[in-house]
Amino acid sequence: MSQDANSEHDDIAVVLPDGSELHVERGSTVEDVAYEIGPGLGSDTVAGRIDGELVAKEQPVTEDGARIEIVTDGADDYLEVMRHSAAHCLAQAVERLYDDVQLAIGPPTDEGFYYDFDDLDIDESDLGEIEAEMEAIIEADYDIEREEVSVDEARERLADQEYKLELLEEFAENGETVTFYSQDEWEDLCAGPHVESTGEIGAVKLEEIAAAYWRGDEANPMQTRVYGTAFEDESDLEEYLERKREAEKRDHRKIGNEMNLFSIQDVTGPGLPLYHPPGKTILRELESFVEDLNLDAGYEYVETPHVFKTDLWQESGHYENYQDDMFIFDVGDDEYGLKPMNCPGHATIFDDSSWSYRDLPIRYAENGKVYRKEQRGELSGLSRVWAFTIDDGHLFVRPEGIKSEVEQIMDMIDEVLSTFNLDYDVALATRPEKSVGSDEIWEKAESQLESVLDARDEEYDIEPGDGAFYGPKIDFAFEDAIGRRWDGPTVQLDFNMPERFDLSYVGKDNEEHQPVMIHRALYGSYERFFMVLIEHFEGNFPPWLAPEQVRILPISDENKGYAYRVRNEFDEFRAEVDDRDSTLERKIRAAHDDRVPYQIIVGDNEEEDGDISVRDRSESQEHGVEIDEFRDHLRTEVDQRRSAPTFLK
Repeated sequence: MSQDANSEHDDIAVVLPDGSELHVERGSTVEDVAYEIGPGLGSDTVAGRIDGELVAKEQPVTEDGARIEIVTDGADDYLEVMRHSAAHCLAQAVERLYDDVQLAIGPPTDEGFYYDFDDLDIDESDLGEIEAEMEAIIEADYDIEREEVSVDEARERLADQEYKLELLEEFAENGETVTFYSQDEWEDLCAGPHVESTGEIGAVKLEEIAAAYWRGDEANPMQTRVYGTAFEDESDLEEYLERKREAEKRDHRKIGNEMNLFSIQDVTGPGLPLYHPPGKTILRELESFVEDLNLDAGYEYVETPHVFKTDLWQESGHYENYQDDMFIFDVGDDEYGLKPMNCPGHATIFDDSSWSYRDLPIRYAENGKVYRKEQRGELSGLSRVWAFTIDDGHLFVRPEGIKSEVEQIMDMIDEVLSTFNLDYDVALATRPEKSVGSDEIWEKAESQLESVLDARDEEYDIEPGDGAFYGPKIDFAFEDAIGRRWDGPTVQLDFNMPERFDLSYVGKDNEEHQPVMIHRALYGSYERFFMVLIEHFEGNFPPWLAPEQVRILPISDENKGYAYRVRNEFDEFRAEVDDRDSTLERKIRAAHDDRVPYQIIVGDNEEEDGDISVRDRSESQEHGVEIDEFRDHLRTEVDQRRSAPTFLK
C-alpha cells in the first residue's frame, strides 16, 4: 500500500468544544466522532460543525486539529438545521401546487428561511394554500434521505433545472460527487444538513413574497422569493410573531415618515437618504454628544474629501478588497473613487508630519461620509444605504500605549450605550489564519485587550479567529427595547495600514518605529444607529434628542398672548406654540401623536396665577407648576441626557 493510501487511514486529533483532544481515524464522519464521545450523543446527532462550518453528520473529518462541535436537537444550531429542512418543504409544496417551476436556492436565515423560484407567478393571497401544503408534508413525516451521487448522474437528474445546473458546476469543483436530499417524491441538490424527517419540523409560517435577483446580481433574472419561519413549537412561533408585530409597529421607515425625519426618493437615487429638519435636529444632537466625548478624550477633528484618486485605495488595500463595492469613475486620465472608509485619509494626514514618541498617541476624529455600492435589493430604509456617515476615530499609538487607549475607548462606548439604556455583550475576536504582523505583536495585543476586559470585570466571549486580518478587536452587540440584537461599536487594532503607508515615529532610541493604528466608532454609522434609536424608543425620543421638546397649548384665543410669553421663557429649548383654531383635546392628541415629550397647557387660571400646567407623553399632568421650576428641571434632563421625561414621575 502506498504512503498516500496509508495517510487516509491514520489517526488524527480533533479538538472538542472544551479544548480536549480526541483521536479518531482520518475520514471519520461527524457522527462517528459523536459515537466516540458517547453512544447517546452519537444516536442524538443531527449535524455538526467542523472549524465553525455547519455540516451534515455524514461529513468526513480529514484535517488534524479540526475543531468539532456536535449538533443535537438541544443545540443552538438545531433551529438552523430545522429551518433548512422547512425551506425544502416549501419548495416541495410549491412544486406540488404549480407546474414548470424552476428552483433556485433555499437557505435558512437568522429568523427563518426562504426559497427563490423562477417561473412562479403568485401573490400574498397564495401563501395560505402553500403553507397548508407544507403542513401536510410535515404531518406525513417523510424520511429525509441523503444520497451521494456522481456529477454526471446529478446532471441527468437536473436536466430541466437551469439554476441547479449552474450550482452543480460550482459544487463539482470540490469533488467528483455531490449530495441530494429527498423526501417522498421530491429531491433537491443540497449540501445539507437536515433533520431526520419532515415530522421533526415544528410550527411553520409563510410571511411574505419579495423579488430577488439570481445570485444577488442585478444583471441576472428577477426571481420570486418566498420568506417563512419555523420554530420547534407553536408557542415559540407565536412569541416570534408577536415580536414581529411589535417590530412592524416600530418600523423606522413608518415612524420616520410620521415624524418627518427623513426620506429616500427615487429622484435622488436609492440608498441616499435626505434628512428633513426634525431628523437633522436629532443627528446634530448625536454629533454633539460624540463631539463632547471626543474633545474630552483628546481627539482632534480632521476632515477628508468624499473622493480620492484610486492610487490611495490601492495603497491601502481597499481597491483590491472593495473595488466591486466602490463607486469608481474617470476624470481625464485619472481614476477616482468615492471613499468607502475614512481610515486611509487619516493615515495620510498622519504621514504628512514627523512624529516623536513624545507626540503619541495622536487621535483623529471625523464625522466622515462614506459610500458603498450595495445591491439595490439589499437597500432598506436607513439600515442599509449607499451613503452613510461614520463617527470615526483613528489613533496612532506606541505598542505599549494600546492598553490605556483601549480602556479610554471602552469607557466612551459604555457611556454612549448606557445613555440610551442599551444593554450590551462584549466579545474578543482573536487572530485569524490569514493575518499580518509578528507573533510577538499579536500575542501582546491580544493579552492587552484581555487585560483591559479583565480589569473592567467584563463578561466576554472569545471568538477564535474572528479578528480582522490586521489585528484583534473587541466587538459590542447591544439589545433594543424588544429584545433584538444589533452589532454595535468596535475597537480594532491595525498593524497592516501603518505598514502599507510606511507610517513611523522616532522612538527614545532615535530609531524609526511603526505605530499601531486603532480604529473605533462609538455609534458605528449614524444612519444605522439612528434607525435603531427610532425603533428602540418607538419615536418617543428622550427630551434632549426630541426634535420638539415642548409644545405650549393655549386653551382659548384669549390665552395666546400668555402662551407666547411662556414660550419666551423656554427659548433655550425647542419649544413651539400650537395656536391653531382647535379644541384643547385635539391639540393634546396632536402633541401626543407627534411624540412631543412635554406639553404646557395655559388657560385663564394659569394666566391669572402666572404659572403653567405640565403634561407628559404618558398623559400624567400637574397643575399650578412654577415656570422656573419646570424650566430648571427640563434643563437638567437635557444637560444630563436622561433617557425619558421624569418631571411627573
